Amino acid sequence: MSLEAIVAKLTEQAGNISPIGSTVKFALDDTVIYVDGTGDSNAISTEDKEADCVISTSMDTFLKLKSGDINPMMAVMTGKIKIKGDMSIAMKLQALLS
Repeated sequence: MSLEAIVAKLTEQAGNISPIGSTVKFALDDTVIYVDGTGDSNAISTEDKEADCVISTSMDTFLKLKSGDINPMMAVMTGKIKIKGDMSIAMKLQALLS
């Protein structure tokens, strides 16, 4: 799946949920996906900006998360996903990633 397809799908899903009230950056290998949920809606971009929560993982693991092939909590516990910043924000992302 291309980065453009991932961003398009996240943008579609972000429009269906309430704003998350903060910013999140997914650091995927050498790619960044930024979610700004501080406004009236969640905005998705590939800008590399400061975020309240940074989730670092591989693109492969991210795609497995989106498809439901990997349990998010288990991925964090086994080190496949690293979270920096406000952990409670990461917990709000399930609706965005499902």
